[in-house]
Parts: sequence; C-alpha cells; structure tokens
Amino acid sequence: MFDRLRAALLRYMRVPPEPEPPFGAPGSVRVFRAGRNYYRLRLLGWGVGQIGALVGIAFSIWFIHQIGTATEKHQTRPPQATNAAPAKAVSTNEVAVVESKEKTNPRGTGWKGNVRERLAKLVANWPRWIFPAVTLLELAGLGFYFIQALLTYAVVRLDFELRWYVVTDRSLRIRSGVWSVQEMTMSFANLQQVIVSQGPLQRLLGIADVRVESAGGGGSSQDAHGHHVDSMHTGFFHGVDNATEIRDLILDRLRSFRETGLGDPDELLRPTAPQGDSSRMDILVAARELLAESRALRATVNARR
Repeated sequence: MFDRLRAALLRYMRVPPEPEPPFGAPGSVRVFRAGRNYYRLRLLGWGVGQIGALVGIAFSIWFIHQIGTATEKHQTRPPQATNAAPAKAVSTNEVAVVESKEKTNPRGTGWKGNVRERLAKLVANWPRWIFPAVTLLELAGLGFYFIQALLTYAVVRLDFELRWYVVTDRSLRIRSGVWSVQEMTMSFANLQQVIVSQGPLQRLLGIADVRVESAGGGGSSQDAHGHHVDSMHTGFFHGVDNATEIRDLILDRLRSFRETGLGDPDELLRPTAPQGDSSRMDILVAARELLAESRALRATVNARR
C-alpha cells in the first residue's frame, strides 16, 4: 500500500529522479545517505505531534458530549410546583442532620455542580440543530485527521528516502526535500571549512550533521522551528551515521584539489582580463576573431589549390 501511495505522491509532486553526480572524475563518485536512526528520530517527532492532536480531538468530543448531556437534563427537568404544600413541622434534630449532610456533601461544586449547570443554562436556548452539526464536524475532523496522518507519515518517510549526498574529487551535491526540493552544488574551489555537529539526542542515536561552508557564507540559517537549513553558502549532511568518514573524505579531497592547483572548472571556460583594463580585453577578443578569420581564409585557399 505504501509503495502505491509513494508512487502517487512522487508523481503528483513531480519529484525529480536521483541527482546526477556533480563535476568530477567518474571513478571518484561517493554517495552517502542519512542514517536509519535519523528516520526514527523524525518518526518520533511525527508520532508525538499526532498523539497530541488526537488527545485534543478526544477532549473536545468529550467536552461537547458533557455539555449536550447536561443540556438535555436541564431541558427535561420538571418545573417546580408553584403551589407548595403546607410545610411540615421539622424538628431541631432533622434540621441539624440536613445541615450536616450539606456540609459533608455540598451541592453545586465541581464539574458535576456549578460549572456544569452554568454551561447547561448557557446553551439551553441554543437551536436544537447545533449539537447534530457539531457531531458531524467532529466526524469530519476525525476523518481529516486520519487522512493527514497517513500523508504526513508518507512525507516523513519520503524525506528520509530522497536525501542524497554525493561527493566527487572536485565538488559535492546535496539533494533534500519532498514538498520543496532543494539541490545544492558546491565546488571545492570555494570550500572553506567542514564542521561536524552533534546534539545530545543525536549522540545517543549515533548520528551527526556535517556542515560545509563556502566563501561568503555568514554561518548557518535556521527555520521557524530552530532546525538548521541549507543556505546559499552552507550545506548540511543531515543525520548521517558516518560523519567522521564524510568529513575526512571531503578534507582529503579538498587538500588534493588545492595541491594540484586546479581552479573552478567554470573559470576555465570564461576569458578573464586584467583588473582595471577593459580595453586590453577588447583587443584580445578582436585578435582572436582575426586569427580565426585568417585560418578560415588559409583553409579556403589551400582547398582551391
């Protein structure tokens, strides 16, 4: 059943297939995934939220049922007689017994007393269709709860399954997200530092986060819930169980990359000019065009011969 739901969600949300490896030698591609305990941690948070929502729904149903019961009793209570019967002579001992009972078991206290009666009187004049309508809303709410529980569970699982961390000898690529897919590619030419962070709960579960920062990064950013999110200059390998291995691999390849003197591959495709002298760049471009035309003319002459 989950496989069919998974396929439907991926098709509906147009989630792209697994990412292509970033720039680098084909034999240097390494793929990492989030640890299984990361999924269990996310599933625990999902379960706590669902239980809290279910408790809230159950309390609201119970509360409304109590008000409805009190209202029915209040409406069906027989009216008090206007012509009271002649009072019987009550002895002093009987009065003392009644006062003693009222002291030991006072009326009008607690949920079954004053509060319940006041609520019953408050809603006694409401239209009779109110409570059936509220009951229908409760049933609709329960149905919506179970549907959203299934969908949010699928999203939590897909978020774990669709996390990709790809590292080559020249760059790395991070893909994450289900509702909003994020894919970040970072070149080793701009990489500045690699940091492993681990909270108490992560330490208990044996997982950690690897943070990579490039030039121009102002530190990691956080969402509304306080979770670290990827920014333009910061990427995260969230919830990996081999954080030290990933860190050492990136640092080793970064060291090799810098020792070879390789630059950003995009820079090799763009002509550069000395700073502060744009006219020399124009001359260089014109010279290249003239050289290309002369070679084409020479090839034409040789072909006629």
